Amino acid sequence: MARHDGRSANQLRPVETTVGFQRNAEGSVLYRAGRTVVLCTASVDPGVPPFLLNSGKGWVTAEYQMHPRSAPEKRESRDGRGKAPSGRTQEIQRLIGRSLRAAVDLQALGERQIVVDCDVLEADGGTRTASITGGFIALAIAIDKLMKSGKLAKPVIREQVAATSVGFLDDGLALDLVYVEDSKARVDLNLVGTERGRIVEVQGTAEGEAIARADMDKMVDLAIEGVTTLTRMQAEVLAGAGVTLASLLAPS
Repeated sequence: MARHDGRSANQLRPVETTVGFQRNAEGSVLYRAGRTVVLCTASVDPGVPPFLLNSGKGWVTAEYQMHPRSAPEKRESRDGRGKAPSGRTQEIQRLIGRSLRAAVDLQALGERQIVVDCDVLEADGGTRTASITGGFIALAIAIDKLMKSGKLAKPVIREQVAATSVGFLDDGLALDLVYVEDSKARVDLNLVGTERGRIVEVQGTAEGEAIARADMDKMVDLAIEGVTTLTRMQAEVLAGAGVTLASLLAPS
């Protein structure tokens, strides 16, 4: 298969990370997947939403925002500046929040909230999957700081979470789509999964003609392969930042 950027069909975009890019947050990473760039920060809040008051449980949530010049065509107005957040923005930040909550034992987290902010600086497809994968790195760094400070008595991470996309293109299946592929795919599928190959969420829709169940299964299998590679990358990035992931993992 000849792809727009020269990758093979089952090859992820090259990932670059800068840990600690935002120095004020408890956890942060500038996450680059090809030409998509997302700044992910994790902030610890001693409070929780009203529905969790006095429950002993914590919460992990997310906010997502496209920078006005994240797309190459033109400047877009910021959400909240004269307009409500778009349906797309709300849908994506809910997905990020659900995905990262799946990684954390909220009871063990205690009555505190961690907010993961994902600001897309440059967009070339896969902004939601990059936000989840980078968001987990920022979240793990923040949890590591809580552990080392003695504010957490025991590990709270269930397992790593990452995400990627798979497209059903004219030439076959392709992993980790850039925008030009995403915009033309017969099916664009986003999958959130774990280091052990378990699935958190799948989002996929056929554009026009339906596809066979066997083809959908192949897409899911390819996405899980990509997630496995990304979780290995996460572990390496965290180790390079002095975070021992094993020390953050709760017994299964």
